[in-house]
Amino acid sequence: MDVAKSKTVTPKHSLKRKITAMVVCASVLGGVFHFTSSSSSTSLQQNSLIVATVQRGDLAIQVDGYGVLRSNQQKLLTAQSSATVSEILLRPGAVVTPDSVILRMQDPDLKQLIETARMALEEQEANLRRQKLANQRERLSEKATQAQLESEYQSLVLRRQAQQVLRDQGVIPAIDVQTAELEEQQLGARTELQRQRITQLAQLHQEDIEISQQQVNQARSNLARLEQRAQQLEVTAGISGTIQRLAVELGQSVSAGQELAQVGSNSDLQALIRVPQSKAEQIKVGQPATIDTRRERVPAAVTRITPQVQDGTIEVELSFTEGVPESARPELSVEAEILTNQLSNALYVERPANKQAHSATELYIIDGDQAVATTVRFGEDAGRHLQILQGAQENQRVILSDMTQHSEHKAITLL
Repeated sequence: MDVAKSKTVTPKHSLKRKITAMVVCASVLGGVFHFTSSSSSTSLQQNSLIVATVQRGDLAIQVDGYGVLRSNQQKLLTAQSSATVSEILLRPGAVVTPDSVILRMQDPDLKQLIETARMALEEQEANLRRQKLANQRERLSEKATQAQLESEYQSLVLRRQAQQVLRDQGVIPAIDVQTAELEEQQLGARTELQRQRITQLAQLHQEDIEISQQQVNQARSNLARLEQRAQQLEVTAGISGTIQRLAVELGQSVSAGQELAQVGSNSDLQALIRVPQSKAEQIKVGQPATIDTRRERVPAAVTRITPQVQDGTIEVELSFTEGVPESARPELSVEAEILTNQLSNALYVERPANKQAHSATELYIIDGDQAVATTVRFGEDAGRHLQILQGAQENQRVILSDMTQHSEHKAITLL
């Protein structure tokens, strides 16, 4: 019969087992601690973060935008005829007066056209003078005929009167008197017809002169139009202001109606600001605004809101309420703030990175050397600030930096 032998455990083996068990437990606990701590907390240098303090007070709700200054009075300069740019004297940005010459053009064919038109005018003027002289000569001839007829008529009247006396005395027969009266009537009729002829001739001459004068006027107008085209080859600004755009280059050929340049006045500038379409419903005509020209901030007001949407933005026109500032000039890039509402005794903070108005999101609030993720609900958008409706208190310090990469940590240790 076999007898089972018990295995004897020495003290040395027992100690090794205890040590091994302790190492395993320590490793497991370390792993658990490391996993727990890495998922709930981390550390950051505080000076690498942007921090702001929650404030309470009056909060101006405003819409920010950007744009340029444009003149309300603009003049577009176009070519009046085909020509070639021969000289450019001023370029965009130059301050001009109405008589400032921006560029000169040339058109060789125009000189020949002007000379031909001048000769045509001289010919029509000569025809008019010739017509006047011919009419005057014809009138004189007809008036001479009238004078002769009137003289003969007066002679017949005198003779008939003498014959009546002689007839009454019985010296001559009555037939002679009747013959004289008939001749007198016929000559009187001829004289009256001549008067009417002269009257009608004067009217006819007047019509002839007016027709000739119209031909002269047409020739003169044609010459003036060509001379004006020649003058327009020297392109002037037309108004006081600044050259905003030059659309041609030296030596370029242009056609009638083609744009040459654009000039804008400096005295009635307005700001054309682009704002997000999502904020368009907040903006109303008449709302106060501030225009930032980079050198000064100037008060303004909303005067027009365009309904067209372009690249997710709309255009708002702002007019200066206290005059155009000295730093303003056409096409100057500006920023603007439009005041749409005013909140009293509001809780607010500077806008954290990637946070939007009317949303609830986690924000890290600093408590001692810890930053704890807290759900904060935002209200109105005030440009650089956001209204806080819930989740933070006055004077609390919050982290504004983008904390997306640390979002898995509920608490962060600040070093």
